[in-house]
Amino acid sequence: MRIQFIIINLVLFLISCTEVNPPEPYGPVPSERQLAWHDMEYYMFVHFTVNTFTDREWGYGDEKESVFNPTELDCRQWAKVASDAGMKGIIITAKHHDGFCLWPSAFTEHSVKRSPFRNGEGDVLKELREACNEYGLKMGVYLSPWDRNSSVYGTPEYLIYYRSQLKELLLNYGDIFEVWFDGANGGDGYYGGARETRKIDNKTYYDWPNTHQLVRDLQPRAVMFSDAGPDVRWVGNERGIGSPTNWCLLDRDKMYPGGDFAKILGEGNENGSHWVPAEVDVSIRPGWFWHESQDSLVRSPENLLELYYASVGRNSNLLLNVPPDTRGLLNEKDVESLIAFRALREKEFETNIAKEKRVTASSVRGRDYNASNINDGDPDTYWSAKDNKTSADLIIDLKQETEINRIIIQEFIKLGQRVQEYKVEAYSGGNWKPLIDGTTIGHKIIRKFPTVKASAIRIKIIKSKACPLISNVELYRAPSE
Repeated sequence: MRIQFIIINLVLFLISCTEVNPPEPYGPVPSERQLAWHDMEYYMFVHFTVNTFTDREWGYGDEKESVFNPTELDCRQWAKVASDAGMKGIIITAKHHDGFCLWPSAFTEHSVKRSPFRNGEGDVLKELREACNEYGLKMGVYLSPWDRNSSVYGTPEYLIYYRSQLKELLLNYGDIFEVWFDGANGGDGYYGGARETRKIDNKTYYDWPNTHQLVRDLQPRAVMFSDAGPDVRWVGNERGIGSPTNWCLLDRDKMYPGGDFAKILGEGNENGSHWVPAEVDVSIRPGWFWHESQDSLVRSPENLLELYYASVGRNSNLLLNVPPDTRGLLNEKDVESLIAFRALREKEFETNIAKEKRVTASSVRGRDYNASNINDGDPDTYWSAKDNKTSADLIIDLKQETEINRIIIQEFIKLGQRVQEYKVEAYSGGNWKPLIDGTTIGHKIIRKFPTVKASAIRIKIIKSKACPLISNVELYRAPSE
């Protein structure tokens, strides 16, 4: 095998003497705002409203503003916990389906300004903004399209109301990294005292293109989430599980929020028309809002680690809900689990065995695209095969037999998602032995396998839409196996 490395390295040296152009983009590619979102990977969802105090999941819309009265609200505690847990941002339910606003909206009385909180002078979003700034976190907002309190919901007038509130959020609370549009739309509600059922056509009622343009104009760096994007899509379940095959592409123009697309959303569309990657949303508790009866049902650190592998490890971002209690604080049991989860995660990925090890490839584009780019620690460098090659091998020489049981692989997605099939093998006992196989890679995959002693690892790109581009490969020996 040593002779093979010498020959390949000689060929690579000769190739490196020639400068070549970078590969052309293939298919839809991510925008700058989407690239920034991909790098977030793991952040907090905060479900907090009148439901926290009425012990409900969905408020009916007739809740008195006076029920909202957190006695010890401290957004700095939320932000500190998020930071300590290794999260990079917080998305808050500024308005859930009950229509109650956590900021003093000028367009409704159903808000914190009519509550005892801060003697009617409170603004949860302002306090969260300040806390996020202090702890270096990004902030996002959830604004439910459905409003069970509004008397005009279901009429054209509601769109004016909804967009007016959206403007308040986008103009008054600094940079927003994500705007979250829920797919729950229409049904029974209070509706200003009407107490009736109102149905809407969720394909047309909200006039989404104009609402999306409003976000683009006021917060151009923000991504927008819904079942169908336009920037980020739902993964299709709330169990915290991403799809093993996960294309960042979607035929989004054929979809709409609230539609029956769950089976499509997990995998995406291999030849989709737009870049719309998946976000996994899941709660640390059985419910989305805090309920005292669920204090004993908080997910364990070990379970959260499994969710991490099933989300971030499957080319998705993880949006983990951690609901404040009636004090306005993240509950001690949730905090304990989050911090222990970070400790587990850091042990899993403590030492990158592949870092700066010698790497060879069966095909190399040229001097700036050498195989050594996959473990140089620079996300902006990448290995590329030649244009006419849609399959190729990468071999990482570990120099001596070393125990490993985890691998991270990342494509250079700025130029599109390409890999359709891959395998990973270990050189052990004088033979190449199979470890894992898979389909898509995208921004990142993290794969487990039984601990093996190997002196080399081979990544075989079996099939790719165009010449494969790999920006990063990491190897680990996690203690949990």
